[in-house]
Amino acid sequence: MLHHFSPGHLLFLRYDPDTRLVANRFGIPEPRLDIRLLLPKQELDVIYTPLVAFDATGNRIGMGGGFYDRTLAAWRHGQGPRPVGLAHNCQQLPQIPTDSWDIPLPELITPERHWRW
Repeated sequence: MLHHFSPGHLLFLRYDPDTRLVANRFGIPEPRLDIRLLLPKQELDVIYTPLVAFDATGNRIGMGGGFYDRTLAAWRHGQGPRPVGLAHNCQQLPQIPTDSWDIPLPELITPERHWRW
């Protein structure tokens, strides 16, 4: 979910089928903030990362907000959960330009392939 007190970052909460969802500022359903359900990201092993496109070297294009790049920045330095991209085969591009703040994926799963870099 979108972090309420640290703009541009994400929070992670326990979720089950009965969890009530509310639309965030982008209209995306997410759990209602309940501090009793917070999962500190340093306690997570993996974060499945959505994306718009990826290339054969693990670079990704998100939705342009930088939420995952900021949230996963510590992973670049060996801390925090491992990002794993989830995509369809048709989302692969030949090459994606990158910036210094972009966090490449070490792993990505499509219906036809499991990529590891």
